[in-house]
Parts: sequence; structure tokens; C-alpha cells
Amino acid sequence: MSLRLYDTAARAVRDFTPLRAGRASLYVCGLTVQGPPHVGHIRAAVSFDVLRRWLDASGLEVTYVRNVTDLDDKILAKAAERDVPWWAWAFLNERACTRAYDVLGVLPPTVEPRATGHVPEMVELMQRLIDRGHAYAVDGDVYFDVRSFPEYGALTGQRLEHLEPAADTETDERKRDPRDFALWKAHKPGEPETASWATPWGRGRPGWHLECSAMAGKYLGEAFDIHGGGLDLRFPHHENEQAQSRAAGDRFAQYWMHNGWVTLGGEKMSKSLGNTALVDEVVRRVRPVELRYYLVAPHYRSTIEFTDAALDEAAAGYRRIESFVKRAAERVGADAEGQLPPAFTAALDDDLGTPAAIAAVHEAVRQGNTALGDGDDSGTAAALGAVRAMLGVLGLDPLDPQWATGSDDRLAQATDGLVALALQQRQAARVRKDFAAADAIRDQLTTLGVTVEDTPDGPRWELSR
Repeated sequence: MSLRLYDTAARAVRDFTPLRAGRASLYVCGLTVQGPPHVGHIRAAVSFDVLRRWLDASGLEVTYVRNVTDLDDKILAKAAERDVPWWAWAFLNERACTRAYDVLGVLPPTVEPRATGHVPEMVELMQRLIDRGHAYAVDGDVYFDVRSFPEYGALTGQRLEHLEPAADTETDERKRDPRDFALWKAHKPGEPETASWATPWGRGRPGWHLECSAMAGKYLGEAFDIHGGGLDLRFPHHENEQAQSRAAGDRFAQYWMHNGWVTLGGEKMSKSLGNTALVDEVVRRVRPVELRYYLVAPHYRSTIEFTDAALDEAAAGYRRIESFVKRAAERVGADAEGQLPPAFTAALDDDLGTPAAIAAVHEAVRQGNTALGDGDDSGTAAALGAVRAMLGVLGLDPLDPQWATGSDDRLAQATDGLVALALQQRQAARVRKDFAAADAIRDQLTTLGVTVEDTPDGPRWELSR
């Protein structure tokens, strides 16, 4: 393959060589379902969706695992505040996450395991660590002994003596070292009995880091190609995952990839900071495909500042592409075949360089608009095929049913019919030379957000902002 990816562990761009020829294995940390997702959360899903699509387009058979963390301290606390069962609160927000993935065109993973469904695998992993001298149990808690693993800190380039104590438990006095992290947390008085499982060390629940190692091992084996997630997960989560898995004897991830933050007011978008833009709310202000374009266009490792002006700019850019695709399809048909331009392929092979890939899309659109204006149907078809091929990889094809009809086909059909009726009335007014009535119909459509363009083949319309 010619694909090169930035590996966080190597701190460099590396040639991507899958462990198994013709296949790629990918584990991406999904969301902790303590609340509905914001745009910062969903950026990771969109970024790794593009990677997954590009691996697939490159001819690889992709196994893509994205987990759900459905139990942790915050889920228990928020459920208790609302006097609802923790599992009901978790599932309510899991559905909100699924809704956000779906509305933004994120392909479903090969498997989406829940942490609470994999306690036996976690118990087995802890026993392996204890047997190898890398973990120990104290009064029902189980801790990873960081001093037993010399490579601890390698992923993020930190030295053990410079690290702060692990802040994942309130029982530091039980630890051999304050930096040891919890693999398992003993059941506490007042916590729901349903949030605990029996183990050889007593009832309790898993620590966050243990969950992902156990699920990655179950579905991808002791070694897999790529582990992905947000930049904020590098430490301690991914550092701890790598340490416990390799200490247990697994090779674990061969490449580590991390997407950048979405900031609001110059700070990382975060529920704890209260500066979030929930996906459910943002897609009421802009079309979901425009939000996806906004997240795809920058490089996945860059920081994005979330503003209305940036959303508007992204929407305008996408509409230029969409306008060409729809006009060209009306002219030459939607089935024009196309090849991925070399500039687009080179851009994505260079660490998923979506800014250059989007530039290649706009260049093909420019050429296609020129061909349309010249009446060059062959050139129009070639440009349309290339544009749709590129947009398919990016998950942004306007003619994909995901974006063409939205979530309700009946509503789309009714809208088409009503606008068509209005345009028929406008045409009838023009035929009888009642231009005032024709202009009034057009103005009413404009007020409703429908832009009408008169073409040699008749009027065409599209939704405006």
C-alpha cells in the first residue's frame, strides 16, 4: 500500500503495512454514554469513518470495532441525580449517540460491544496480569503495578517519575504506588447492586482502561493494526491500555491515531466545562451533511474552532459542490462512472489529507461547471463521475440516499411535489404574461428557503440557507 499514517507512538508518519495482507483491523474508542454527544465527541467518529472508507476503497477488508462504555462513576452519579436506574440512563444516551452517528452518515462498525457485556474477558485479563506479576488485589480492588512494567509512559513519551498519582479511585492508601491505576473497583455501600459482578476478588465493576483492552482482544486478537480515538485519550486511557495489554503478553495496537479537538471559545469542547454544542441541536441549525463537511474538511489532527461563521462557510462550500452534482446529474444522468483523480488519492494516502482531498473535489467541480456551460456532455459526465467517486469516499455524495431524502422519504416526496406545483403555476403565469404573479411565486419560494434557477431545460430548484 502507499498509505502513510501519523503514528502517535512513533511521533512520525509511517508507511501503513497491515498485519494480514488484504485486511485491516481497527479499534476506536467509542463514547462513554453519560449524556448526549456534542460535536467534539462526534468528530472522532467522522474522522475514523473517513479512514475506514479509505481503507475499504483501497481494497482492504476492514474489521472495525467501536465500543460503548456504558458504566462508570459519572453514569452512576448522573443516574442517581435523576433517580433513574443507571442502565436506563446509559441506554438513553447510547441511543442519542447512535442517532448522532446515523444522522452524520457514519457507517456502522463491524461490531459495537458494550463494556458491561464483557466482564468475563476482563476477569481473565486481570488474572493474567496478576499471574505475571503486573497487578495485585487489595480488599476487592485490583490495581496495575506501573513500576512492574518498564515501558510505562512510552506511548506519550513520559517518564514514570514525572507522572502525577492516578486519580481514578479514592483509595490511594491501598496502592503500592500512587500512580498505579485501577483495573477493578470493589462494590461500595450505596452503589446499585446491579452495577457489580462477582469475581475471584469480590464483587465490583471494571475500571475504564481495562474495558477496552478486553474488548479489543476479544474481537481483534492479541495484535491488530490501528487503535484510534480523540487526542484527550492519549493519557491516561491509551497509555494504560497499552501497558496492561502488553504486560499481559499481547502485542496490541501497531499504530496509534488521534484526532484533534473541537474548541469553543478557544477551549476544548467539554461537558465538564459547559461549552458544548449538542449534535441534536446543531443539526436543527444546519443540514447534517453540512456539519459532516465542516468536520471532514480540516485535517483530522488539527484543532477546529466551532463558530457559526465557520459552519456557514462550510455550508456554502458544500452547496457549491452539491449544486454542480445535481445540475450535472439532470443533464447527463446520475450513473456516470468516474475514477478517483490522482491528486485526491495522493492526498488521502498522505495521512488522510482531507484539505487537499476537498481541494481536488472543488477543482473537479470547477472543470465540470465549465463543461456544463460549454454544453460538453462528455466532459460533464467525466467530472460528475470523479466528483461522486471522491465524495463517496468522504461520505458526502449529495445523491446518496442518506442525504438525498433525509430521514423521512414521505416528507421529501411531499416537498418535491409542492415545489413542482408552485413552479407549474409560475410557468403558467409567465405563459399568460402575468409576470407580476410569476415573480410573486418565485419570491414566496425564496422566502421559504427555495432557490429557483431558470435554465434552458426549464426551472430547477434547491434549498437555500
